[in-house]
Amino acid sequence: MRFLHFADAHIDMANYGRLDPATGLPLRILDFLKALDEIVETAVTEKVDLVIFAGDAYKDRNPQPTYQREWEKRIMRLSQAGIPTLLLVGNHDVGRAASRAHTLEEFRTLQVPHVFVADRIQLWTAAQLGLPVQILAIPWVSRSVLMTRDETVGLSLSDIDSTIHDLISQQVQRLLDQTDPALPLIITAHASVDGATYGSERMVMLGHEVILSQSLLRDPRVDYVALGHIHKHQDLNPKQHPPIVYPGSIERIDFGEAKERKGFVLGELERGRADWRFVPLNTRRFFDYRIDTPDQEGFMSDIVRQLPDPDAVAGAICRLQLVYPIEWEPQLDEAAILRHFEQAFSFQLQKHRVSEKRARLGDTVAVEQLAPLELLERYWLSIEVGEEETAVLQSMAQEIFAQLENAE
Repeated sequence: MRFLHFADAHIDMANYGRLDPATGLPLRILDFLKALDEIVETAVTEKVDLVIFAGDAYKDRNPQPTYQREWEKRIMRLSQAGIPTLLLVGNHDVGRAASRAHTLEEFRTLQVPHVFVADRIQLWTAAQLGLPVQILAIPWVSRSVLMTRDETVGLSLSDIDSTIHDLISQQVQRLLDQTDPALPLIITAHASVDGATYGSERMVMLGHEVILSQSLLRDPRVDYVALGHIHKHQDLNPKQHPPIVYPGSIERIDFGEAKERKGFVLGELERGRADWRFVPLNTRRFFDYRIDTPDQEGFMSDIVRQLPDPDAVAGAICRLQLVYPIEWEPQLDEAAILRHFEQAFSFQLQKHRVSEKRARLGDTVAVEQLAPLELLERYWLSIEVGEEETAVLQSMAQEIFAQLENAE
């Protein structure tokens, strides 16, 4: 049986570029839709037997109707081609309240042929899918679904996470015991798994999360694990069975993913064997340059000398970070730098002006326009905290903000 596995589409991420005059859509949105079109076209032309989408269709739980229309067009093409398609609900797909519909709900409400929506821990049987395969689905599971507020009173976050992980494990083990040993079995989960390498999405998570253990997924009855949620492509069980695979997001979200390959997975599956390969997508390039304290004697000429060839950045999303003493500011020719990057799709100039040991936030940013996490990141930079330590501090701050949000 041939399958296609992709995740983290986030098709409404329009954080760079401008509008397309022909469609009225942001050009960056068209990049995401182009990647999604390539995935759907591959599924149809390669005549795969099954498509698994492992969660996060949009950037948040309230997508605009226009973006919903574009997503639905692509999924409908899979339906019309008669390809069974399982849509797993991710953290960016669910509402705050359990009673609210999630962003993939309409496919089940309208009973779209060949499209299956997995929004609870469930075993999809061969009879349900119309295929000789079983899928154990683990969507994004919020704390409120598995534990009441009263049950969390007096427990620390780590205790709550441990309890939720145990509850998930019990449900998964119970369903594993119900599987048919003669048929191949896929687990699909939208979650973090221990041992995974995070990308920049670590900074934009919607709330606190439970981390699944690899031992839960390495059950000998499982033949392939189709993951979503982490944007960096990786196999957590390389050259072993079963493969535990994050395909990664289908397009780059920000400069934290500048060097990551984007794509999806094509594979062949039978009981006890899974062969798969990563298929890269032709995505827009990101370039992130940093020039740290150029030579004072020829300040601008030294900067220009280190800039990339203008033709090399044509059509790319670029960022240039300049680090220099604030006293050199009068020598900076921003217009010359902008002309150098005029062929780029998008260009950001970030000036990190160093003043003694500290730098005022107001030197580089409009403070009132920054979110709390962005303010913190600027602060760590101003007191010269290292990149690795900053990432840890930002992650801890994200968890604190999530706790405050949940408390409210």
